[in-house]
Amino acid sequence: MGRRHLREMAEDGLIHREVYRVVPPKVEYSLTEHGRTLNEALRPPGAWGTERMKRLEAGQR
Repeated sequence: MGRRHLREMAEDGLIHREVYRVVPPKVEYSLTEHGRTLNEALRPPGAWGTERMKRLEAGQR
């Protein structure tokens, strides 16, 4: 994931961007409460994708 994507996610309130004014520069990212709700919303499609991959792999054997 590029820096631009991370900054966009921060602007959307999905992640918190903490900049430390040190040398070398340091930036840390963490999920916000809003970001955690998106994570929960994506769990079912992720589980579906995992099961689909298992079925596809089983069919190829």
